[in-house]
Amino acid sequence: MERFALLLDRLSLTPGRNDKLRLMVDYFAQEPDPDRGWALGALTGTLDFRSAKPAQVRALAEERHDPVLFRWSHDYVGDLAETVSLIWQARAGANRPPELNEIVERLQEAPRAQVPGLLEGWLDALDATGRWALLKFITGGLRVGVSERLAKTALAEFGDCDVGEIEELWHGLAPPYEALFAWLEGQGARPQPDRSAAFRPLMLAHPLEEREVESLELENFAVEWKWDGIRVQLVAYDGKARLFSRTGEEISHSFPDVLEGVNFEAVLDGELLVMRDGEVAPFNDLQQRLNRKSVTAAGLRKHPAHIRLYDLLLEGDADLRDLSFTERRRRLEDWYARHRPPRMDLSQLVVADDMETLARLRAEARQQGLEGLMLKRRDSSYVAGRPRGLWYKWKRDPLSLDAVLMYAQRGHGKRSSFYSDYTFGAWTEAGELVPVGKAYSGYTDAELKKLDKWVRDHTVERFGPVRAVAPGLVFEVVFDAVQPSTRHKSGLAMRFPRISRIRWDKPAAEADRLETLQKLVEE
Repeated sequence: MERFALLLDRLSLTPGRNDKLRLMVDYFAQEPDPDRGWALGALTGTLDFRSAKPAQVRALAEERHDPVLFRWSHDYVGDLAETVSLIWQARAGANRPPELNEIVERLQEAPRAQVPGLLEGWLDALDATGRWALLKFITGGLRVGVSERLAKTALAEFGDCDVGEIEELWHGLAPPYEALFAWLEGQGARPQPDRSAAFRPLMLAHPLEEREVESLELENFAVEWKWDGIRVQLVAYDGKARLFSRTGEEISHSFPDVLEGVNFEAVLDGELLVMRDGEVAPFNDLQQRLNRKSVTAAGLRKHPAHIRLYDLLLEGDADLRDLSFTERRRRLEDWYARHRPPRMDLSQLVVADDMETLARLRAEARQQGLEGLMLKRRDSSYVAGRPRGLWYKWKRDPLSLDAVLMYAQRGHGKRSSFYSDYTFGAWTEAGELVPVGKAYSGYTDAELKKLDKWVRDHTVERFGPVRAVAPGLVFEVVFDAVQPSTRHKSGLAMRFPRISRIRWDKPAAEADRLETLQKLVEE
């Protein structure tokens, strides 16, 4: 446990990507099985201790300490694990620091009623850093600046292989990953996961910058519309079909309707949409189906899912990713003509003679409910990640609104001491300020410090880690779209809002009205 705690502590204090990679590679090389596999599971978010929950940790802390003092401390620190690790008053006893494997085995075996006793003994045996690492390990959400992708990159460096190989194996494996480590160290065969569980890393696009538009040779690119859904990969083999998000998360349970008619063996790349009578519904309709463990019959009828196909990666046993886009597109069209799977169609190519015509089509994208255009080099193979110069996304220009700051909430990790998450609103005709969005990006570190001070100086009410502020600060907010929402008092929800500019100079009374936002709603 001490070595894992030291790793987390160093990762949290190390800003550089390459330095974080070195720390993880060294840990994997020095730590034995199965502890390094459990650590990898924690770093990638694949561990889940159902019997150990944050509420139990909070209850333990309030039993051991004055509850009011603990709540005040938690409010100030903003992170449960950090608060408990600092405030905990250890009791002397025959306690010893646990190993990761011991923690996993005990938590997997213990009934829920016995978990608090286990946690209490472990917390008493560890120092502050160890307590923090223990609580992060069992409750998840490490927040040490390591994404799942970065952890996989560290694995690839450790095993001297391509991160794409790790990605293709990942979804057929589970902690503590002993077979994976054996292969990476040359001590075992390459794991062979179920073909239907193998996710192939997606090829992504770079934003097309305005300075690049004039120099682009359009004849070298195929053009498609950028549809307003979510990117997915459909994997169908051995009588099983699975649907993955762009990050490799399996979402099959939320979209059984698009998998019902699958009677082929292939790996397809496409856009998940809601379709009615041949028309693409707004993204807000798709959101009604996302992140649900199951979907009702009414939900299936009301929000029918559909996949618009972009690419064919594998057809039967043939891997097509090394072929050019032109050849893969031809194979996709032939494949679709043969199979015609229900709830799927092809993303049609866009014809334009020159960049001026293409720019005009892009400008009209918002009126058609589209995000913009995709440009793909005709000779490009399907390369995992975001390679330069092969695929571009030319999105429509964002919308903007001057909104008033209403609430601020503490951030996480390095931002846990700052009020860095901001809810902002617009004025109604009656002069009421109603929330329309929330953002936590678009400002510099120096601006964050200034914003944090402004929030503290203008707080009028507190709700745990959230502060309500007097209306006095205006943000220029940019966003991709706005749609009706029954979850918000304003009746509207912005998509991908971010702060473009802090309008220190603008009076709150001069911020935009709700009716301005209502006119931008995409029906």
